[in-house]
Amino acid sequence: MKKRILSVLLLTFLLVSLLPTTALAAQNEITVYNWGQYISDGTDDSMDVIKEFEAETGIKVNYLTFDSNESMYTKLKTGGTSYDVIIPSDYMIAKLISEDMLEPIDFANTPNYQYIDEAFRDQAYDPENKYSVPYTWGTVGLIYNTQYVSDEDAKSWSCLWNSKYAGKLLMFDNPRDAFAIAESMLGYSYNTEDAQELKNAADLLATQKPVLQAYVMDQIFDKLERGEAWAAPYYAGDYLTMVEENPDLAFSFPEEGFNIFIDAMCIPKGCQNKEGAEAFINFLCRPDVSAANLDYIGYSTPETAAKEYMDEEVIESPVSYPDDETLARSESFAELGVEATQTMNDLWLSVKTEGANTTLYLALTIAAVAAVIAFFLISAAITRRNKSKRNLRTFGGSLLLSMENPQKTHSTAFLCVLQQFNIPAVLADDRAQDRGLFLELIDPALQRERFEHGLLIFKITD
Repeated sequence: MKKRILSVLLLTFLLVSLLPTTALAAQNEITVYNWGQYISDGTDDSMDVIKEFEAETGIKVNYLTFDSNESMYTKLKTGGTSYDVIIPSDYMIAKLISEDMLEPIDFANTPNYQYIDEAFRDQAYDPENKYSVPYTWGTVGLIYNTQYVSDEDAKSWSCLWNSKYAGKLLMFDNPRDAFAIAESMLGYSYNTEDAQELKNAADLLATQKPVLQAYVMDQIFDKLERGEAWAAPYYAGDYLTMVEENPDLAFSFPEEGFNIFIDAMCIPKGCQNKEGAEAFINFLCRPDVSAANLDYIGYSTPETAAKEYMDEEVIESPVSYPDDETLARSESFAELGVEATQTMNDLWLSVKTEGANTTLYLALTIAAVAAVIAFFLISAAITRRNKSKRNLRTFGGSLLLSMENPQKTHSTAFLCVLQQFNIPAVLADDRAQDRGLFLELIDPALQRERFEHGLLIFKITD
């Protein structure tokens, strides 16, 4: 009998030892994917939320960060890493739900959900309260350095287009937030799906590029705290962190309107430890933990019970908890349709890459200089032998370059060289010259080049 029992125990041990180590480890750890600088980490005598959770539950936390909802979504969509807890914003949660990318939460494992205020439940992005638990809420506004930017200018989003502050302005490096600012200025809803309105917003954003220092997300902290930039749109909670490092910073809710958002905890499909994820969510909802956490990161709590543990200064802050009159100018994001999302993404890419052709053309200039000089020398030799077959000639005060087999790339390179010597130039083949047809631009992107540098650029036609 004892031998049989021993055999059973040995067999059990062998079976357990054969289980994949990752499966065993998954039961004792979770991977959390959150925004950068969005959890209390023990700095400045604050609570180290992750260490406290690990000590209380014995569950190890692998903590990773992202800098935008869009980058988080791309990471989830492409796979490669599994996450147990993610903390996206409202509109992105709606998108994840619609694409069946989230697990329903077992609220039997998250009893501290009871502390979430009713005002933050039954939201449009998760109307059945099945997939998310609110983590924080907040607003977007204009952060500016009072040493350089006037309070009057900071009342409007147009401050971010003001040439007085050229080279010292920053802009969101994500399409949804950036478009919202332009849409505010144009009087559109942040949730418009009208193609023309989106195009108009993109056009407005494009006009901002000449005065911008950079498109940023988390990099904003260093740039504003050190005074390297003077004004930028960002989240109210992060402003409260930055102003501790640079007391010259101030915050404005622009008169045109601003975004209000809720970030919530979710469990993505493919998670390795759902119960561990629910334990983490439950821990963060505990009022004393929520209070300590949000006291540090500066964002607003969705739990009235947590305010009992928070500093009075934080609770009374008009930045963290704006009054009803201010909030009346706010609007939250809703999920955009697939077509509108693609349109916005395409337009955003266009805004950010506009001018890239110019950079490429200028890069070709150095190589083209030698070719042009050689071309001039050869042309001079040919002209001396056959003046009737000129390749270079003046016409109407401009230099005309005719080519038997003109190519757009070569032509543009020549134009760039001519531009360096302040020579106004047009390109045409002989037939176009004979007819005087200099009518079509090479492409719309080069039209801006013409206006900025006074360079006439025309398409070579057959």
